[in-house]
Amino acid sequence: MSSRFTRREMLERSMLTAAAAATAGGVPQSALAWEGSKNASEKLRSVVIGVRSRGKSHIGGCLSHGVEIAYIADADESIGQKACDDIEKKTGKRPTYVQDMRKAFDDDTVDFASIATPNHWHALAAIWAIQSGKDVYVEKPVSHNVSEGRRIVQFARKYGKIVQTGTQCRSMGGTIEAIDFIKAGKIGDVKIARGLCFKPRGSIGAKGNYDVPASVDFDVWTGPAPMKPLARPWLHYDWHWVWDTGNGDLGNQGIHQMDIARWGLGVEGLGQGVISYGGRLGYEDAGETANSQVTIHDYGDKKLIFETRGLKTGAYKGSKIGVIFHGSEGYVSLSSYTGGVAFDKDGTEIAKFNAGGDHYGNFLAAVESRKHTDLNADIEEGHLSSALCHLGNVSLRTGAQLTAKEIQDRLGSVKDRQETFERFSAHLAYNKVDLESTKFGLGLALDLDGKKEVFTGTHAEIANPWLTREYRKPYIVPTADQV
Repeated sequence: MSSRFTRREMLERSMLTAAAAATAGGVPQSALAWEGSKNASEKLRSVVIGVRSRGKSHIGGCLSHGVEIAYIADADESIGQKACDDIEKKTGKRPTYVQDMRKAFDDDTVDFASIATPNHWHALAAIWAIQSGKDVYVEKPVSHNVSEGRRIVQFARKYGKIVQTGTQCRSMGGTIEAIDFIKAGKIGDVKIARGLCFKPRGSIGAKGNYDVPASVDFDVWTGPAPMKPLARPWLHYDWHWVWDTGNGDLGNQGIHQMDIARWGLGVEGLGQGVISYGGRLGYEDAGETANSQVTIHDYGDKKLIFETRGLKTGAYKGSKIGVIFHGSEGYVSLSSYTGGVAFDKDGTEIAKFNAGGDHYGNFLAAVESRKHTDLNADIEEGHLSSALCHLGNVSLRTGAQLTAKEIQDRLGSVKDRQETFERFSAHLAYNKVDLESTKFGLGLALDLDGKKEVFTGTHAEIANPWLTREYRKPYIVPTADQV
């Protein structure tokens, strides 16, 4: 039996689901802010863009909430057609497949775009969708560089569109409870949040000249990025580890933890400064982004420290992928997958927070209410957290290659910096990285005007060009003055 619902039936069904989750602490009440639709007898219609990996969850989010998937857009025809086959089997209705997303944007009956492309496409796809009258659900990071994220915010506000960021933890009841717990002072004064992305990644193979799959329109796939020969064995997914298209694990998995850390600290904007160190260590391959990296964001009396480890590693305070909030009276260890636990200064558990939530349902609620304030992860929140990841990479990429001893000396005697570097060095040594002979990057210490989102001070002239990129025609991300 196919899963077909009218829009009103969809709303009623989702409201019941959300209400049950809210009762269990899974969804905040803002997710229930449904309002009537002018076309209540109609189903919402979507285009899902990029369906090899994360896009499958977008398809699931649409179908579980009674949304009709009108189009599948993917530069790889074999992957796109396979998704159409699967949807047809489940619903009895086949979406239209397109390689070029603009064909779906031209259809005025499509209500929203659900974007799960590689990172370098996120901003342009979102802005094109907004310009064509669509709401948007866009995966994290919402941008490939700092400037792009702010542009999406500007276009969303100008056109009055609902744009949700794919940081699902924002809708997890346990995460929301934990953040409220922290902000209520239950672990005292919190000055440091430490994000962790301890996710071992192996080599992606030797750098070379490889064939693009015949089913891929490589011009469309490349989009805003420079057109270059494929230099790695696998086109899909491993784009994360190439600077033209990805942002490393800091901007892949790590964006979730960066977002929670910024949220829990209660800080505004992009802070006062950033410094990062690390590199691609432990093996040589076609990848370019760091697999081992520490980024320190300065918010005056508060610090956000982010640690990325792509080699074999143990946990820190019981967590590998999560956030540790260090308070004067204890700490909270919060995981994206399992919830979190709060401890007092003596290490005694004082509270527990469960996972669970409906992020896609929250997006659809805001689509109906037409209030971007109903979103748990509005595009501006997504932009700020994505931008922090990009800032760390800018620092790293504009620095110098030094030995571990040279880096440690230059970091100074600040306790949290030294403690973090000592654990970072021990991790590399455990993975047989020779710290005496191996050089890796110490980024520039960059000053920021966090509100204007530009670098200031000594290195501004070097760093500010990294806030954007040159785009390949005709795939040019519009600038703010073109809003």
